[in-house]
Amino acid sequence: MNNPFQEKYNGKEDTDLILLAKEGSKSTLEMLVKKHQHFIYNIALKFTLSPFDAEDITQEVLIKMITNLANFKGESDFRTWLYRITFNHFMKMKKHSLENYITTFDNYGHELDQMQDHELSALEKTEMQEFIEDAKIGCISGMLLCLDREQRLVYILGEIFGVEHTLGSDLLEISKDNFRQKLSRARRELYNFMHNKCGLINKENPCRCDKKTKSFIKAGWVDKEQLKFNTSYLKTIAEIAPQKSEDLCDLTEIEYAELFKKQPFQEKEHGQKLFDNLLITNKIKEIFNLN
Repeated sequence: MNNPFQEKYNGKEDTDLILLAKEGSKSTLEMLVKKHQHFIYNIALKFTLSPFDAEDITQEVLIKMITNLANFKGESDFRTWLYRITFNHFMKMKKHSLENYITTFDNYGHELDQMQDHELSALEKTEMQEFIEDAKIGCISGMLLCLDREQRLVYILGEIFGVEHTLGSDLLEISKDNFRQKLSRARRELYNFMHNKCGLINKENPCRCDKKTKSFIKAGWVDKEQLKFNTSYLKTIAEIAPQKSEDLCDLTEIEYAELFKKQPFQEKEHGQKLFDNLLITNKIKEIFNLN
């Protein structure tokens, strides 16, 4: 996969695809969309914690990309142009349901405390393994919603996807120092909460994913019929994210960061459906003379 967040990203292929897409090539447009849609979707998923919202947001961003392709003159890097559109959309869009529900670390900690613990037998742990993993991924990802939007996006880019400071600051149109400071603050707030609440790294904490899973299912946080996170993926984010040159301060920070990086990178079946939906949008039908 051609990772747009690699430091030595080759944008020539983008340029070639754009030229053909502007000439009305549907197949080339599909290649351009599929090249970037999974990265947009996975960032949106971390940003909102909702696969359904993430899919809608991805489509909204891609519609903006396609309808503005004619205005792209190639004077800047396409990656920068596209992801600025993407992140501006994230920052300005209306709040989605979970953003209104999970607002602060104190609020999130209180919600977790209200979830009753259930001791599972060894057999239950085996039978519920997929649900427990979905609960773990969802719970860890939910912590991101306790960060404000800018901190959340900086953390998703800088820590989870390994975006280097120079590129990250360029994509978000802030200074490199500002990017580093926001990333450092997001890490500090996130890891402090995890150190005092989560039992995955700090074993002194009593909170355990398996003990909370039945309560997560009852509350609708985990859907037994349609898992939200632990399904339809072939690799983890760590496998596609570039390695960062700068080290974290200590082993504990590295361990917390790895919890996020080891989560699924989703290349779900919605990919083709998303593109098909784009083609029935009136503005895009008009641009490409589709009937």
